[in-house]
Amino acid sequence: MASPNADLSDLEKIRQSLSFLPSSISSFEDVLSIFGLADMPRAHRMGILFGFVVFLLTVAAVLMLLTLGGSWKRIEAQSRGGESATAPDAVTARRRRALLLERLLEGREWMLRNNYNYPKEGKGGTREGLTPLTEMLSMEAPRKGNVSESYEENYKSAYRRCQDKPGGPILGGRPEHRFEAYARAFAGCGDRTSLKHRWSYARAYETMAGRSHESDERFKTLFEDRPNAIVGRTCRLEPLNEKDHLTELWEITNGNPCRGNKGYDPDEVWGFLDCGPFDEPQSMSESEVFRSEGNAAAFAVVESVTDRLLGVVRLTGDDPRNLNVQMELPILTPTSDATVEQTEACFLLLDRLFAFGYRRVQMSVDAQDVRGKRLPAKLGFTQEGTIPKHMIVKESNRDSLIYGMLNSDWDRGARGFLFRKVHGEAARKADESVVAGEEKARDREEELRER
Repeated sequence: MASPNADLSDLEKIRQSLSFLPSSISSFEDVLSIFGLADMPRAHRMGILFGFVVFLLTVAAVLMLLTLGGSWKRIEAQSRGGESATAPDAVTARRRRALLLERLLEGREWMLRNNYNYPKEGKGGTREGLTPLTEMLSMEAPRKGNVSESYEENYKSAYRRCQDKPGGPILGGRPEHRFEAYARAFAGCGDRTSLKHRWSYARAYETMAGRSHESDERFKTLFEDRPNAIVGRTCRLEPLNEKDHLTELWEITNGNPCRGNKGYDPDEVWGFLDCGPFDEPQSMSESEVFRSEGNAAAFAVVESVTDRLLGVVRLTGDDPRNLNVQMELPILTPTSDATVEQTEACFLLLDRLFAFGYRRVQMSVDAQDVRGKRLPAKLGFTQEGTIPKHMIVKESNRDSLIYGMLNSDWDRGARGFLFRKVHGEAARKADESVVAGEEKARDREEELRER
């Protein structure tokens, strides 16, 4: 049997459901009397009134945001097109993923082609004793009788830019010293790195080189002797090679007294690694430290003031297809652990990696390595998880803690955090100002070209 209300409209049904209300409501007192609240104190009544007004304003604000945001139009469009307003299924969500920036995809293709001979089968070999990754990350420098067009163009443009706006006072008797320092640093970064990286590195290099006549002379000599070195304030990174670094690295990591320091247990350096300690330099030269695989890189960490070797920082598991790479814990003497040199060595390498377009840098640390676990946190890495029975090291089990640094984390604050640790707060602010100023100048130049 049909319901007596079946033929009523929605509006008539609402009127019928509210028929218990008085036919005339002329004041707020009438509303209160309907709900039995007429005898309440005046303060309570006013509280109810204000609460009701706030409710109405909130509903009005929500409706306004939905209208201005186009929600009603989207709902109407979905209803017309037969689309569902529910969450999409996994396949649909996969199709809607945002594509990577074109700069990252171009960098990936270049690294695969340049470093690993992609699409040919097999990994790329080494050139001049360096792995492709080591050569890519090293500073570019002109060779005798061979200066690339890109290096020459970058050098000239950077030289002119520094002429227009030098980073500090000019030294007496050397009117071009700042322009030359800025230009060789900018051009040395290569044209595959981001402009922000080149601006920042070149200005910091120019500042350090331009402090005095002695520093200018020192940086010129360093460029002639170590043109591929990545130069920082407290240390520099040189492509690791046996001729320059083998003997000294063995001497400082074998545990014997050295450089006025007392002897120590060499397992403090090598205990959590699958190689070492070594009885002689020849054994070290045949280890993974100097015999890097094709998808790895190794750099010697050299102190700026004394030119003494402090240790080695390495990269392994390079995966340019996915723009990922792993940075190993630096191999340093106990006296160099937790120093600003250690921090800057990692900073210089991370800055280069992200400038080339890497999206994620990983660190893997032995779960029992108490000292080693401090470094990823100090650098701003995020602990992502634990892998039990991850590796067999020195014939025993190793559980690994996995840490990661994303390019988004680097850009949003990790880089500035480490830059401040190495150079100080004033230098960090100056660096941000330099990059912002260069971006504005570039935008103005593009606007003028378009006109």
